[in-house]
Amino acid sequence: MANYKFNDTVRIDVQGVSLIGDLAIPEGAKGLVIFAHGSGSSRLSKRNRFVAEHLQRSGFGTLLFDLLTEEEDRDTRSRFDIPKLTRRLIDTTYWIERDPRTQDMNIGFFGASTGAAAAIGAAAAEGPDIVKAVVSRGGRPDLADAVLPDLQVPTLLIVGGRDESVLEMNIQAQNQMQCIKDVEIVPDATHLFEEPGALEMVAQLATDWFRKYLAPDKQQPLHQNRP
Repeated sequence: MANYKFNDTVRIDVQGVSLIGDLAIPEGAKGLVIFAHGSGSSRLSKRNRFVAEHLQRSGFGTLLFDLLTEEEDRDTRSRFDIPKLTRRLIDTTYWIERDPRTQDMNIGFFGASTGAAAAIGAAAAEGPDIVKAVVSRGGRPDLADAVLPDLQVPTLLIVGGRDESVLEMNIQAQNQMQCIKDVEIVPDATHLFEEPGALEMVAQLATDWFRKYLAPDKQQPLHQNRP
């Protein structure tokens, strides 16, 4: 059980709207992971909260927040408006950098489904000086294909082995990336990782990636060595 420096609901004012988030900062947190959920989901996603709690127990702060207001979320088009979601994530990152509770923490992104496209787009825009690591769960990096070659942030793509179409999209995206990158396949898992042990594996893979690239004492090269 983590001891928390801060663990409460916050209001994030960006782009003329107020977004609701749940900010948890364990004592001695190594960094902060901002979650970007997928279409039709919210900060209350059981799967993302499971991963967030695993990260908290491992010494990372987390922010789960709603990318859209309740009114915006009723419009299906907004859920797939990747530029809008990306801008919201960027502005939320600026909010994190200004907040006294989090301003000195290294930042990582965890994106699920369409939220992964927003995470990749925001990381590409902000660069490795601001965002240290990205993890995608069952993500749609193809929706951010225009920026994939520009991404300089270490990025892990986690996909279910039985989520065949999304797996192919992620392999193609990995081939376009020039940064440190990897695809991890969770055997026999489908898109929502509902199979026994699947989400636990996702949480551990994400935690290991953030331990490697997000912890303050980690200074990693931006590109993989090539033969």
